[in-house]
Amino acid sequence: MSNRQIEPVSEHQTVALPGTILALDLGTKTGWALRSSDGFISSGVASFRNGRFDGGGMRYLRFTNWLGELERLSGPVAAIWFEEVRRHAGTDAAHVFGGLMASLTSWAELRGIPYQGVPVGTIKKHATGKGNAPKQAMIDAARARGFSPADDNEADAIAILHWAIETNGGLA
Repeated sequence: MSNRQIEPVSEHQTVALPGTILALDLGTKTGWALRSSDGFISSGVASFRNGRFDGGGMRYLRFTNWLGELERLSGPVAAIWFEEVRRHAGTDAAHVFGGLMASLTSWAELRGIPYQGVPVGTIKKHATGKGNAPKQAMIDAARARGFSPADDNEADAIAILHWAIETNGGLA
């Protein structure tokens, strides 16, 4: 975890998360949601599946390059939140998550961007009222907010973004 914790700009400020903020659901299919500094929210899914002839590290190189391109297009990222998964269905998923998290945190550290993991149950409870909500409930919750997520990965990223905004990054 970063030495720099995400903190509010001011104890009494109502919009405590200025600038561009990024929320990620890390995985081979990474869901992302971004609120730009002007308040516009965009979201999507990016695939980091290795190709047939790719070396083992190519997925992480593509992910790092994607983060740089996202920042280039959106402006400087002020803070990042990601889904902190503590249990994985399989070994491969755990390895991919760990590699993406290492890539993300080192990318953020190099730029001085604060980042924080948010437990899965916290995100699900905030979005649906149930800490063990199924994938479809997360998609339905994103749709109820006016989004059209492509899948549960994008829905999770949207939920993380709204959790960060509405709880002041967990400080409210």
